[in-house]
Amino acid sequence: MIRVLLADDQALVRTGFRLIVDNAPDMLVVGEAGDGAEAATLAAELQPDVVLMDVRMPDVDGVEGTRRIAADGANHTRILILTTFDLDEYVHASLQAGASGFLLKDTLATDLLSAIRVVTRGDAVVAPSVTRRLIERYLGSGPARITPPADLQTLTEREREVLVLIARGLSNTEIAARIYVTEGTVKTHVSRLLAKLNLRDRVQAVVYAYESGLVRPAIP
Repeated sequence: MIRVLLADDQALVRTGFRLIVDNAPDMLVVGEAGDGAEAATLAAELQPDVVLMDVRMPDVDGVEGTRRIAADGANHTRILILTTFDLDEYVHASLQAGASGFLLKDTLATDLLSAIRVVTRGDAVVAPSVTRRLIERYLGSGPARITPPADLQTLTEREREVLVLIARGLSNTEIAARIYVTEGTVKTHVSRLLAKLNLRDRVQAVVYAYESGLVRPAIP
C-alpha cells in the first residue's frame, strides 16, 4: 500500500482528497495536517510514502514544511505540492526546497492517483506546459549566467541535449522521438545526468538547466 499524508489548512479539502485516495485499491491515507509544521512532524513519525502538500497555509506554509521534510535524511517521503494557480509564487520555492513536483487542485482524480504512483516510484510529476511557464516566470527575469557550473562539463553532448529537452518540458517519449532513440535509452541518459549533477529528479534538472544558463526562457 502507498501511504499518503494530507497537508492542507482546509478540512473540507482534506476530506475530498481522503475520499479519492482511500478509494484507490493500492493507497491509504495515514494522517492529516493543518500546516507545514504539523506535516513535517507527522512525516517524521509516520514515514508516509507521499505527502500531498498545500502551498498556502497559515503559520508554517507548504514551502517550509517541504524544506523540513526534505532536510530529514532519514525520511524518504516524496512531496507533491498542491496549488490553486499554476503560477503560484511559492511553487518554485517549493521545488527548490525538495518537492518532487506539483499538481493543480482541480486535477482529475485519476491523474492525482497516477501522480502519487509516479512519485512513489522515484520519478517526478510536473505538467510540461506548466513547467515552461513556471520556470520562465521565476527564473527568466535575472541576467544570464556567464560561466556555466563545473559539473555541467561532466555531461556528454547527448546528455546535455537531453537535459535541454527536459527543461523545455518534453516527456521521455517526446525526447525519444526528437533525437531518434528508444525511450529506454532516454531513461538511461536521464539517470546518468541526474547522477552526474547530483540531482534528485527531473524537476531539479529543469531548475538546474535554467539556473545554470544552459537554457534561457523564450523572449516574448
